[in-house]
Amino acid sequence: MTNDSSRTTPLSTGDAARGQVNTTAAEIYDEFFVPALFGQFPEKVLDHAAAHDGVSVLDVGCGTGVLAAEAARRVGKGGRVVGLDPNEGMLAVARRRADEIEWQGGVAEALPFGDGSFDRVVSQFSAMFFVDATAAMKEIARVAAPGGAVTVATWAELERSPGYDAMVRLVDDELGSEAADALRAPFTIGTESDIAALVGSLDGPSRIDVLDGAARFESIERWVHTDVRGWTLADLIDDEAETRLLDRARRELSSFVLADGSVTFAAPALVATVSPHSC
Repeated sequence: MTNDSSRTTPLSTGDAARGQVNTTAAEIYDEFFVPALFGQFPEKVLDHAAAHDGVSVLDVGCGTGVLAAEAARRVGKGGRVVGLDPNEGMLAVARRRADEIEWQGGVAEALPFGDGSFDRVVSQFSAMFFVDATAAMKEIARVAAPGGAVTVATWAELERSPGYDAMVRLVDDELGSEAADALRAPFTIGTESDIAALVGSLDGPSRIDVLDGAARFESIERWVHTDVRGWTLADLIDDEAETRLLDRARRELSSFVLADGSVTFAAPALVATVSPHSC
């Protein structure tokens, strides 16, 4: 994958399934997806991680930096926050968010930090896209300090998010299985047993909870556009296909539209925290 954040070459289906997007998609993601979906979780996830003043935090798969920014607010000047992501499109947007955060390119499977470097290692909605989850979790545990904690958040399974369950089925029918699989990818670590298996290799006391959440979009048009242009479908669907999808969504997904034209539906998450060096 190129590191050119202004890339114009379309991403492959494999890139999409791993959550890779170009800079334009990352900007749409940050402008629309963060307030509609992602922005409600950083405080909850950092509460679970017990992130507080003065600690050091590594955000693995930081995206456009919404969790890292909240972590920086919490840890204050006496703490340290590093945001790491393999996607230069996401990092290009993240770097505009906060100067005090150290933004760095890299992958979870080979973290460029020494052993025990961080009091808290957090990953919000990125574990589903690890290329090698076993290697990634081993690295995450390695850089966590003795007495520290690792916190991982994932989306709950697709069936618990009815709007996206319906959208995936619509995309599958209208645009095919490859596009549907790209939209389905964020929900692949979606049960308590899934996330328990992910963190189970860390060999420490763990806690797993369900976090209530809801998706909220200004309109069905905004929902479709944000999904198509701000996430994994960005380089798989052209304007004509987006128009067809929107026409069908207006007819077939109207049950998620409120009286004022806005869209809302449940979108819960799972969060696990482990102290990997406690045993």
